[in-house]
Amino acid sequence: MKYKISELVTKTNVPKSTILYYIKEGMLPQAHKIKSNVHRYSDEHIERIKYINYMKEHLGSTNEQLKHIFQNHNQSFASSSTMITPLMNTLSDIPSNAKHYTKKAFISAFNVDRDLLEQLLKDEILLPINDDDFTQKEASILELVRYYREVGIEYDILKMYVFHAKALSLLEHQIQTKLCDIRHEENFTLLWKIVFETLFNVKTYIFNRQTYKAFFSTLKNEVLT
Repeated sequence: MKYKISELVTKTNVPKSTILYYIKEGMLPQAHKIKSNVHRYSDEHIERIKYINYMKEHLGSTNEQLKHIFQNHNQSFASSSTMITPLMNTLSDIPSNAKHYTKKAFISAFNVDRDLLEQLLKDEILLPINDDDFTQKEASILELVRYYREVGIEYDILKMYVFHAKALSLLEHQIQTKLCDIRHEENFTLLWKIVFETLFNVKTYIFNRQTYKAFFSTLKNEVLT
């Protein structure tokens, strides 16, 4: 369908000035020019605007990041590496204001047992983004392992998390590959939503609800007995 700019504003709840800015910056395609000062917009404009809103709301994407995605969107679903690029900051779970340490500085700053650190790196319980780039996130996991040791319990559950996370990551990559295979211009936004909702919403929901179910069952049995 073809839409006037006023209709586009109504359907997307995005101001006219913002839509024109997105077009100017290459985040939206140019409108079809019927005659002087008369332009029409398509369903692609609506889908792209929905995608922009989704990325900004759920992943905090900036206009510059989105411009890069749209400049390479034909490759984004044809190449695994370029498709995943916008997700990396979210997947890394590192705050933008996080303090970074070299391995040597990390050991010194947090009084880290070097042997324990090497073991956790080997087990991939600690998985810094780069070999020489550690943050408070790694320090907090190290502290948790110390707690396990302090009370005399092995941290086997963390090893199992790693085991199952590796298996799930392979399935997640397979899903992403399947989405690449069916990608076309009209379903671009929908495919991204599937990726985001699967990784950052449904996965957490299912894991937490299963834990809730197990704990609730235990509590229920205690009450009955």
